[in-house]
Amino acid sequence: MNFHDVRFPENLSFGSSGGPERRTEIVTLSNGFEERNTPWAHSRRRYDAGMGMRSLDDLGTLIAFFQARQGQLFGFRWKDWTDYKSCILSDDPDFLDQPLGEGDGEKTRFQLCRTYRSGEISYHRPVIKPVMASVSAGISGDKREIDVDFTVDYQTGWIEFAVPPEIGATITAGFEFDVPVRFDTDRIVASVASFSAGEIPDVPIVEVRV
Repeated sequence: MNFHDVRFPENLSFGSSGGPERRTEIVTLSNGFEERNTPWAHSRRRYDAGMGMRSLDDLGTLIAFFQARQGQLFGFRWKDWTDYKSCILSDDPDFLDQPLGEGDGEKTRFQLCRTYRSGEISYHRPVIKPVMASVSAGISGDKREIDVDFTVDYQTGWIEFAVPPEIGATITAGFEFDVPVRFDTDRIVASVASFSAGEIPDVPIVEVRV
């Protein structure tokens, strides 16, 4: 898999612009009504890393990171400062934050996910790149100990309990997470003169499926 398990420098992603996008196919019928559908089950995120450049040293760090990823060839982790916790941004993650499912007496593996709610509607986003040492989990309100009661696969976002949770038990977790991304360009266009004058390079970043 063309993915490097390394995070884009946090000081450069801080201040960047971007967020989720959806793909909606709209067909206008002859009577004026619309039919709307989407081929995507999950949103895809795009960012502009150039917005985080503040100095020539930042530019040098960006170019080194870009060269190491060989442009678009290798993906990497990205911290989305607007959405990187299982809770609201002003709180610290807690093992009760996100429901992951219910026990059936046999299943031991559960996928981390982030649920977004608006009224009665909710969207469940799989979390596949949790941050190392940030994950806590519990069963029916009782916190469990990591590496004793459960383990975490930080490459896929699956947690596995040593003993299957009993039937009807609620599995919950709290965590921080990154977005798997790649550069959406094979070149960085910048100059010392233009950067000193306040112009920043355009550095598109796009989420990838891994």
